[in-house]
Amino acid sequence: MEKSKISGLQNNTNAITKPNSNTIQGGCNKQKFALWVYPDTLDEVDKAYEGDNCKSKSEFIEKAIKFYLGYLKQEDNVNYLSPRITSSVDAVVHGSEQRINRNLFKIAVELGKLSHTIAAANDVDENTMQELHEMCLDEVRHINGCISFDSAVKFQNDRED
Repeated sequence: MEKSKISGLQNNTNAITKPNSNTIQGGCNKQKFALWVYPDTLDEVDKAYEGDNCKSKSEFIEKAIKFYLGYLKQEDNVNYLSPRITSSVDAVVHGSEQRINRNLFKIAVELGKLSHTIAAANDVDENTMQELHEMCLDEVRHINGCISFDSAVKFQNDRED
């Protein structure tokens, strides 16, 4: 019988072989280093790494580090994005302001026409005009500016009774 050139250790299938610290999993260069964490943090990693579809705690921790690095880089992007967002919001607000102003102008014109028509149709003295102004001012304050024709008709009908 001829002796095998393979040592007993190499022939043992239960022997643990330590991979090169610089090459793991098909040639990917990874480095091993000491990591000090609190026990409760490590317990959380134990509970969460499989739920995050990670094969190992190391993969989970590396994923977390990359996530945090992305977060830190995002802070640099805020300096770029903030003025862009601000200018976009300013443009939207300015456009809305212009539309509101045009509508308020149109409403003021229509209100002026109504006021002149009513004044021409009715003989209103100065004293009645002042009382009407104070009453309308109190009403608008009370209803917070949400006046409706229905409530005005109801008020006038109740007043006549």
